[in-house]
This record gives sequence, C-alpha cells and structure tokens, in this order.
Amino acid sequence: MDASATVFDNIVQSRRSMRIYDAEAYFDSEAVARSIRRAMLAPNSSNMQMWEFYRVTDPQKIKDIAVFCMNQNAAKTARELLIIAVPKNKYRARAQANYAFHHARYCNKPIEELDKRSARKLKYFSRLMPMYYFQDWLGLWGAVRKLIVSIASIWRPVVWQVSKQDLRVVCHKSAALAAQTFMLSMLAEGYATCPMEGFDSKRLRKYLKLPRSTEFNMIISCGPGTTQGIYHERFRVPENEVVFMV
Repeated sequence: MDASATVFDNIVQSRRSMRIYDAEAYFDSEAVARSIRRAMLAPNSSNMQMWEFYRVTDPQKIKDIAVFCMNQNAAKTARELLIIAVPKNKYRARAQANYAFHHARYCNKPIEELDKRSARKLKYFSRLMPMYYFQDWLGLWGAVRKLIVSIASIWRPVVWQVSKQDLRVVCHKSAALAAQTFMLSMLAEGYATCPMEGFDSKRLRKYLKLPRSTEFNMIISCGPGTTQGIYHERFRVPENEVVFMV
C-alpha cells in the first residue's frame, strides 16, 4: 500500500464519534478554519455548493445550542460546534457564480461565438440549474419536471430525481460529503468530532436568525478527545452484507 494510502487508512480507522471532550487541553481553533476550507473542496452536485458553515465558538452559545441538541454530552462538552446548513434559497446565486466563472474562462465572449460544448456549459448554469432547483410551495413545478422526464425517458436515459423532495436529498448529499471531509480533516489535525442529527431544527433556525427555507444537514462538535468519550468498541455489519460484485 502506498504511503499516503497508509496515512489515510490510519485516519479513517481512527475516526470515532467523540461524546466527551477535554475541557483543559489546548485547542487550536485554526484547525477548524483549515478543515472548513478543505470541506469546501468536497465534491458536490453540479458544483452548486449548496452549503453554509456556521462556527459556534462562544461558550455560552455552545451551551444554548446544546439545549437544542437534547443536552447531548457531545454538544455540552464541545470546544466548538460547526453547523452545516443547506441554504435552499441561494440556488440562483450559486448558479450565477458558476456561470460567471465559466464565462470568464471563455473570455466573456457572447454565447453565439462559443463552440457547442462551451455554450452548453453556460446554458447549463443560466437556464437548466435555475429551472432544476426552483420550487413552489405546492411542489407543482416538480410534478411538471417529473412529467417532462417521464416523456423523455421513452427515447433516452434520464435523471428521475427532479421532484421537490428529490432536490432536498441532492442538496443534503452534497452537504454530507463536506461534513465527512471536515471530520476527517479534523482528525488529521489531531482533534475529535461527533456528527449530530438529533436536534431541534426550528429552535436552532430561530436562534441563528436564518430564513425558514434553510435546512440543517448536521451539527458537528469538535475538540480534544478523551478516552471516556468513546463509549464502546466499534461495530460494523459484515462486509459481505453490504458489498456486492455486479
């Protein structure tokens, strides 16, 4: 095995969800900043980067949010919390940012002067992505997209995940990839983490004064780990129950 693969294997094998953090040990908050930057490099759907990262460093705010996390030890003893949010209302801005990036790559030429592939890239972010991510309250536009896809499927393979709920899954998958990148990075920095999904999202959204459309992917606590913070040995189902050759 390559040396870099050995290092990565050690990181993955060592990662455990930490439930109790050391309140006295030194904690480098810059490790969190570096890990967030690495998380921002995570792969994501259509490079739309539908994520936001909220750092909570103030001890009182950590206590407040721990209450929303059902007073889990992982939250109460954390030295810092990272809240990963899905800002569903920012899809137009994300699409426009991608459009501007690629348009600049093409020297800001009019779309009519571009080759077919380049023009398709610009149309992808100026037309397709806004249409794909747009949602109305009743989900009617998602139903229309589903109908269009159903008709198109008669002639060619299609992406079926176009409904309102499908789009939620797409965004949260991308956010989860960033979350995992963050946690592995923190371990590489010498610190432990714990991803938490059990929390009161409504109270948290109100506390952070975020729009109602914002959803939370998870809250990750972090800090110096302790031996008592790992409650038991790791359990995973056998490989032959989850890995299949096709």
